[in-house]
Amino acid sequence: MKKIGFLSFGHWSPSPQSQTRSARDTLLQSIDLAVAAEELGADGAYFRVHHFARQLASPFPLLAAVGAKTSRIEIGTAVIDMRYENPLYMAEDAGAADLISGGRLQLGISRGSPEQVIDGWRYFGYTPEEGQSDADMARQHTEVLLNVLKGEGFAEPNPRPMFPNPPGLLRLEPHSEGLRERIWWGSASNATAVWAAQQGMNLQSSTLKEDETGEPFHVQQARQIRRYREAWKGAGHAREPRVSVSRSIFALVNDRDRAYFGLGKDGDQIGIIDNMRAIFGRSYAAEPDRLVEELKADEAIAEADTLLLTVPNQLGVEYNAHVIEAILKHVAPAMGWR
Repeated sequence: MKKIGFLSFGHWSPSPQSQTRSARDTLLQSIDLAVAAEELGADGAYFRVHHFARQLASPFPLLAAVGAKTSRIEIGTAVIDMRYENPLYMAEDAGAADLISGGRLQLGISRGSPEQVIDGWRYFGYTPEEGQSDADMARQHTEVLLNVLKGEGFAEPNPRPMFPNPPGLLRLEPHSEGLRERIWWGSASNATAVWAAQQGMNLQSSTLKEDETGEPFHVQQARQIRRYREAWKGAGHAREPRVSVSRSIFALVNDRDRAYFGLGKDGDQIGIIDNMRAIFGRSYAAEPDRLVEELKADEAIAEADTLLLTVPNQLGVEYNAHVIEAILKHVAPAMGWR
């Protein structure tokens, strides 16, 4: 395991039990947690994007702020739903956030998951072309984004511009060199993992995927990663790809940890999501020694190079920093980290 970061969904609720009772609370605490995670030695601060929900939705202002307040930690998303995105505007925003952070942006994108409203992307002005599905539209937006991020000129310059132009066709600005190689695709199936490899994107695999064989979640996810790496090699890309997996992992080191997470045994679950039979991976919560044994038996963690710890952000910055520190101190070294 080369890198360990956290992943926050950025929930907020007016409940008295929540430490994040407003969008402002969540945004400011997300910045504070990223700063704390960097101080603890974590490698990444990642955020989930959901629209029409009391969760993080517009990632680039947050990513830029985190980038300005930190100096080393990777900043990223897992994931942005490409059905909602204007890929050219997105390329500008991503380029700016990456430049502010000094080239630390790891941009996770995907077809997305079920949202709070029906066909929410239609309210954003996007409709699949005739014969297309919303997933097709997401992949089309992605292909445009990937092409634009190469930094090649494509727009015809005005012969009488307001400001002097460089020669030739114009590209989008600001352009951040190298960002194209730091785009990740969130995949829920073996087929989309193969497609991501062919497109030259890194792979993000979360805590759910299509149940394609009936085997345990970590076994299916490990196979997905191997299929991805095979497709990457077959596509002839020059660089080595990166692969992340997400897990809910809690080291029980004090009474508060045990009260929150030590009360039950969690296993894989099966459900239907977007008419797909999906398998949801288990959570891990145990004393550190036992936790190490359980995690070493997780085949997908062994196949990945990056582990994203999903954090209960509504419990506040102090407790989530403790959750991250407990993993980094008591568990990660035994998993080969650092």
